[in-house]
Amino acid sequence: MPTPHSNKKPISIPVIFEDNHVLAVCKPAGMLSQGDASGDENVLDRMKEYIRRKYKKPGNVFLGLVHRLDRNVGGVMLLARTSKAAARLSVQFHDRTIRKSYLARVEGKMPESHDVLTHYVLKDPEENKTTVFDAAADATSDARPGIAATISSAAKRATLEYKLMHFDGRDSLLDISLSSGRSHQIRAQLAHIGHPIIGDTKYGSKVAKGGRLELVARTLTFQHPTTKEMIQVECGEDR
Repeated sequence: MPTPHSNKKPISIPVIFEDNHVLAVCKPAGMLSQGDASGDENVLDRMKEYIRRKYKKPGNVFLGLVHRLDRNVGGVMLLARTSKAAARLSVQFHDRTIRKSYLARVEGKMPESHDVLTHYVLKDPEENKTTVFDAAADATSDARPGIAATISSAAKRATLEYKLMHFDGRDSLLDISLSSGRSHQIRAQLAHIGHPIIGDTKYGSKVAKGGRLELVARTLTFQHPTTKEMIQVECGEDR
């Protein structure tokens, strides 16, 4: 959070849906979803302060984090204003009944105008990077004897669907939907087929954009935890 004497203007976090149970915002690219050891500004703390000030709440404010976006990805982020809402939304994320779509600008022209990619992915927590394999068995090809079975079982199936929205002669704009939600899934799968997201130097992009990726969590559709109404929230492309 900026200090009281700082002249730096806080980054805006637009609120796109709000009631007594749910808060949806457009997370800016470059901001943490929640606090970490860096002490950098994050969405969860900022929105707790927003609730505290708006509703003049004394003391600690409850705001449940039910999912996260990578720091360098912007877009829709859903927060729960009550513990009951947090529990019910968490079940929806766990059961993958929440629908999410993304916009991504990638290097080169996609081989198809519409396709479904299915791979197996394995996250290395030390490197904070996901490796993609065409089949689960491929994840064991370089493994030491005795740990191959463990690695194979750890590799998770990852599926995404993309539609080519525009090709400008150099880059492709994609509309992406996920039927799984693996760490770095979109970034890793697109890089695996030779089309890294622009700005994603970790996964092979030749274009550096100061840590910002051309990837936006565009829409999120969920069942309201209390009314059971289906609600879709949306952020624009420039987040």
